[in-house]
Amino acid sequence: MDYRLAIENTPETVPGGTGILLLHPSTGETDRIDTDFLKTDTDHFLVISTRTTAREVKQKLSHYDVDESKAEILDTLSIERGYSRRSTDNVHYVSSPDDLEGVLEVTREFLENTEGKRRISLDSITEMAYYADESRVRDVVRQILGLLREHDSVGLFHLSKGVHDEEHVEKFMGLFDAIIDLDRDGEVNSDFEKI
Repeated sequence: MDYRLAIENTPETVPGGTGILLLHPSTGETDRIDTDFLKTDTDHFLVISTRTTAREVKQKLSHYDVDESKAEILDTLSIERGYSRRSTDNVHYVSSPDDLEGVLEVTREFLENTEGKRRISLDSITEMAYYADESRVRDVVRQILGLLREHDSVGLFHLSKGVHDEEHVEKFMGLFDAIIDLDRDGEVNSDFEKI
Protein backbone atom coordinates (compact mmCIF):
# COMPACT_ATOMS: atom_id res chain seq x y z
CA MET A 1 0.00 0.00 0.00
CA ASP A 2 1.36 3.41 -0.96
CA TYR A 3 0.84 6.61 1.03
CA ARG A 4 0.81 10.07 -0.48
CA LEU A 5 3.13 12.65 1.04
CA ALA A 6 2.16 16.31 0.88
CA ILE A 7 5.55 17.60 2.04
CA GLU A 8 7.72 19.78 -0.19
CA ASN A 9 10.87 18.24 -1.70
CA THR A 10 9.80 14.67 -0.90
CA PRO A 11 8.56 11.88 -3.17
CA GLU A 12 4.88 11.92 -4.11
CA THR A 13 4.30 8.57 -2.36
CA VAL A 14 6.06 6.19 0.02
CA PRO A 15 5.28 2.50 0.57
CA GLY A 16 3.66 1.21 3.75
CA GLY A 17 6.25 0.34 6.39
CA THR A 18 8.25 3.53 5.79
CA GLY A 19 9.67 5.35 8.81
CA ILE A 20 10.67 8.97 8.21
CA LEU A 21 12.99 10.91 10.51
CA LEU A 22 12.26 14.64 10.66
CA LEU A 23 15.45 16.45 11.65
CA HIS A 24 14.82 20.02 12.74
CA PRO A 25 16.53 22.85 14.59
CA SER A 26 15.57 23.15 18.25
CA THR A 27 13.40 26.17 17.50
CA GLY A 28 12.17 24.81 14.17
CA GLU A 29 8.52 25.13 13.18
CA THR A 30 7.58 21.51 12.57
CA ASP A 31 3.78 21.82 12.95
CA ARG A 32 3.20 22.48 9.26
CA ILE A 33 5.15 19.39 8.14
CA ASP A 34 3.62 17.24 10.87
CA THR A 35 0.02 18.19 10.11
CA ASP A 36 0.51 17.92 6.33
CA PHE A 37 1.82 14.41 6.96
CA LEU A 38 -1.14 13.46 9.18
CA LYS A 39 -4.01 14.84 7.11
CA THR A 40 -3.05 13.43 3.70
CA ASP A 41 -4.32 10.04 2.50
CA THR A 42 -5.10 8.76 6.02
CA ASP A 43 -7.89 6.75 7.65
CA HIS A 44 -6.53 6.82 11.22
CA PHE A 45 -3.53 8.38 12.89
CA LEU A 46 -1.83 8.29 16.28
CA VAL A 47 0.07 11.25 17.70
CA ILE A 48 2.57 10.16 20.36
CA SER A 49 3.21 13.42 22.18
CA THR A 50 6.19 13.67 24.50
CA ARG A 51 6.47 17.45 24.10
CA THR A 52 2.91 18.77 24.55
CA THR A 53 -0.30 17.65 26.27
CA ALA A 54 -3.30 16.11 24.49
CA ARG A 55 -5.13 19.42 24.79
CA GLU A 56 -2.29 21.22 22.98
CA VAL A 57 -2.20 18.51 20.29
CA LYS A 58 -5.94 18.97 19.71
CA GLN A 59 -5.44 22.74 19.38
CA LYS A 60 -2.72 22.15 16.78
CA LEU A 61 -4.90 19.74 14.79
CA SER A 62 -7.79 22.19 14.86
CA HIS A 63 -5.58 25.12 13.82
CA TYR A 64 -4.28 23.22 10.77
CA ASP A 65 -7.70 21.77 9.80
CA VAL A 66 -6.78 18.15 10.46
CA ASP A 67 -9.82 15.85 10.81
CA GLU A 68 -9.84 15.07 14.54
CA SER A 69 -12.27 12.18 14.10
CA LYS A 70 -9.34 10.19 12.63
CA ALA A 71 -7.04 11.01 15.55
CA GLU A 72 -5.84 9.11 18.56
CA ILE A 73 -3.46 10.87 20.92
CA LEU A 74 -1.00 9.43 23.41
CA ASP A 75 -0.25 12.07 26.05
CA THR A 76 2.93 11.26 28.01
CA LEU A 77 3.10 14.53 29.96
CA SER A 78 -0.16 15.28 31.79
CA ILE A 79 0.12 12.63 34.50
CA GLU A 80 3.74 13.53 35.23
CA ARG A 81 2.70 17.18 35.54
CA GLY A 82 0.16 16.20 38.17
CA TYR A 83 -3.06 16.40 36.12
CA SER A 84 -5.36 13.47 36.86
CA ARG A 85 -6.37 12.00 33.54
CA ARG A 86 -8.55 9.08 32.51
CA SER A 87 -8.11 7.52 29.08
CA THR A 88 -10.94 7.79 26.55
CA ASP A 89 -11.47 6.06 23.21
CA ASN A 90 -9.19 8.49 21.42
CA VAL A 91 -6.90 9.90 24.13
CA HIS A 92 -4.49 7.64 26.00
CA TYR A 93 -2.09 8.44 28.83
CA VAL A 94 1.13 6.94 30.13
CA SER A 95 2.87 8.12 33.29
CA SER A 96 5.78 9.96 31.66
CA PRO A 97 7.86 10.19 28.43
CA ASP A 98 10.23 7.52 29.76
CA ASP A 99 7.43 4.93 30.07
CA LEU A 100 8.72 3.40 26.85
CA GLU A 101 6.92 0.08 27.38
CA GLY A 102 3.64 1.99 27.76
CA VAL A 103 4.31 3.98 24.57
CA LEU A 104 5.05 0.76 22.68
CA GLU A 105 1.90 -0.94 24.03
CA VAL A 106 -0.44 1.92 23.04
CA THR A 107 1.19 2.03 19.58
CA ARG A 108 0.73 -1.72 19.13
CA GLU A 109 -2.93 -1.55 20.24
CA PHE A 110 -3.63 1.35 17.86
CA LEU A 111 -2.22 -0.57 14.90
CA GLU A 112 -3.95 -3.83 15.84
CA ASN A 113 -7.36 -2.17 16.39
CA THR A 114 -7.56 0.05 13.31
CA GLU A 115 -7.73 -0.67 9.60
CA GLY A 116 -6.92 1.14 6.38
CA LYS A 117 -4.19 3.71 5.99
CA ARG A 118 -2.59 4.47 9.36
CA ARG A 119 0.03 7.07 10.22
CA ILE A 120 1.99 7.69 13.41
CA SER A 121 3.70 10.89 14.46
CA LEU A 122 6.17 10.72 17.35
CA ASP A 123 6.91 14.22 18.61
CA SER A 124 9.57 13.89 19.79
CA ILE A 125 12.44 11.44 20.12
CA THR A 126 14.46 14.27 21.67
CA GLU A 127 12.07 14.63 24.62
CA MET A 128 12.02 10.87 25.17
CA ALA A 129 15.82 10.83 25.23
CA TYR A 130 15.80 13.71 27.73
CA TYR A 131 13.84 11.52 30.17
CA ALA A 132 15.20 8.08 29.27
CA ASP A 133 18.54 6.63 28.21
CA GLU A 134 19.24 7.22 24.48
CA SER A 135 19.97 3.55 23.81
CA ARG A 136 16.60 2.55 25.34
CA VAL A 137 14.89 5.18 23.20
CA ARG A 138 16.64 3.86 20.07
CA ASP A 139 15.45 0.38 20.97
CA VAL A 140 11.80 1.45 21.30
CA VAL A 141 12.02 3.47 18.06
CA ARG A 142 13.38 0.34 16.36
CA GLN A 143 10.41 -1.65 17.70
CA ILE A 144 7.87 0.97 16.55
CA LEU A 145 9.47 0.92 13.08
CA GLY A 146 9.02 -2.87 13.10
CA LEU A 147 5.31 -2.41 13.94
CA LEU A 148 4.95 0.04 11.02
CA ARG A 149 6.34 -2.60 8.66
CA GLU A 150 4.17 -5.33 10.16
CA HIS A 151 1.00 -3.24 9.80
CA ASP A 152 1.79 -1.56 6.45
CA SER A 153 1.70 1.89 8.08
CA VAL A 154 3.96 4.95 7.94
CA GLY A 155 5.51 7.14 10.63
CA LEU A 156 7.13 10.54 11.11
CA PHE A 157 9.57 10.84 14.03
CA HIS A 158 10.82 14.25 15.21
CA LEU A 159 14.45 14.75 16.31
CA SER A 160 16.00 18.08 17.27
CA LYS A 161 19.47 18.03 15.74
CA GLY A 162 20.89 20.84 17.89
CA VAL A 163 20.27 19.00 21.16
CA HIS A 164 22.03 15.68 20.50
CA ASP A 165 25.69 15.26 19.64
CA GLU A 166 26.50 14.24 16.09
CA GLU A 167 27.19 10.61 16.98
CA HIS A 168 23.73 10.17 18.52
CA VAL A 169 22.02 11.91 15.60
CA GLU A 170 23.79 9.55 13.19
CA LYS A 171 22.76 6.50 15.23
CA PHE A 172 19.12 7.57 15.06
CA MET A 173 19.43 8.38 11.34
CA GLY A 174 20.70 4.85 10.75
CA LEU A 175 17.36 3.39 11.92
CA PHE A 176 15.28 5.14 9.25
CA ASP A 177 14.43 4.57 5.59
CA ALA A 178 14.04 8.27 4.88
CA ILE A 179 15.17 11.62 6.28
CA ILE A 180 13.51 15.03 6.05
CA ASP A 181 15.85 17.83 7.10
CA LEU A 182 14.25 21.14 8.05
CA ASP A 183 16.68 24.06 8.40
CA ARG A 184 16.38 27.28 10.40
CA ASP A 185 14.91 29.16 7.45
CA GLY A 186 12.15 26.59 6.95
CA GLU A 187 13.81 25.04 3.88
CA VAL A 188 13.14 21.31 3.45
CA ASN A 189 15.69 18.83 2.10
CA SER A 190 15.12 15.11 2.04
CA ASP A 191 16.82 11.78 1.43
CA PHE A 192 14.56 8.90 0.41
CA GLU A 193 17.29 6.88 -1.32
CA LYS A 194 16.87 3.77 0.85
CA ILE A 195 13.23 3.24 -0.12
